[in-house]
Amino acid sequence: MVALASLLIGSLSAFADSREIDWLELMPAEDLALLENMPEVEHEGDGPPLLPDEIMTGRVVPEMDNVAGRIPGFVVPLKTTEDMRILEFFLVPYYGACIHVPPPPPNQIIHVKYPEGFTIEALYTPVWVEGTVLIQRTENAIGTSSYAIMADTVFPYED
Repeated sequence: MVALASLLIGSLSAFADSREIDWLELMPAEDLALLENMPEVEHEGDGPPLLPDEIMTGRVVPEMDNVAGRIPGFVVPLKTTEDMRILEFFLVPYYGACIHVPPPPPNQIIHVKYPEGFTIEALYTPVWVEGTVLIQRTENAIGTSSYAIMADTVFPYED
């Protein structure tokens, strides 16, 4: 029993020591500049406001390849089991991304695979994903991501 408690405490402290990755670290400087200099979005007319085409190219930050850490976000399921365990998903920085248009830029979407799967109570529940970031493009009908993580663990977000 003591060994189990030590293992659990050691695992929790490993999460606390894990490097926290900020979403903006995944955006190259030129994309950040585009966002900062965008004109104010007006919500008049038909259809949603669109991001500039240039920001949707999916440029990456080469230094983020093979960076281990954890990043918070929201789940957009891509592959689930019959009992609703999520095995593969897009991780996005804000709730509703990819479900509502326009989707975030590809460098603000991470394709995550977690073979052991997990469940969440609701899609608006944020999670932490811990693993190693890779530069890897994934495209499907829901969106396009510039990064991927083979997750070591997925757990509920707590600040």
